[in-house]
Amino acid sequence: MVESTVTVNDAIVRALGIGPNSSRAERTIEITTLGRRSRIPRRIEVWLHRVDSRWYLTGMPVPRSWYANLRANPQFIVHLKHGVTADLPATAVPVDEQTRRRMIAAALDLQNRPDLAPRIGPRQSFDEWFAHSPLVEIVFDDEQLRTAASSRSE
Repeated sequence: MVESTVTVNDAIVRALGIGPNSSRAERTIEITTLGRRSRIPRRIEVWLHRVDSRWYLTGMPVPRSWYANLRANPQFIVHLKHGVTADLPATAVPVDEQTRRRMIAAALDLQNRPDLAPRIGPRQSFDEWFAHSPLVEIVFDDEQLRTAASSRSE
C-alpha cells in the first residue's frame, strides 16, 4: 500500500485552483450565508469563478438572496466539494468597476464552452450582466490559504 503525501491543504489549494478550462463540477461549491433579516444560516449551491488569481461569486442578472445576504452580512462559509470536502470561512468584498468588467467578461466566456453552454442556455448580454448581476470577491479568512492558492497559476 502506497501512502499519499497530499495534505488536506494541498487538496484545498488544488480545488481552489480553477481556471477557464475547469469543469462544471470543479466550479460547483456551496456557500452558507446568514439571512439578511432572519440571521438564519442559508446554504445554496453556486459556481466559483477565478480571475487574476482571485475568487468571485456572480450569477444571472436577477435579484439573488445570497447576494442580499452577503451585502447585509459579508462573513460566510465556502463549502468545497470537488476533490476535497472543506468548510472555509470567508468575507464577501465589493469589487470596483474595472474588476467587474474583467470578471463578468470571464464568466460570460464560459458560454462559449460546448460542455457548459447547454446548461447555461441562450447567450447572455455583457451589458445586462455588467449592469445587473450580483458580484462579490471572496476573501478567505485564512491568510496562508489565500497566499498558497493565489500563487498557483491559472
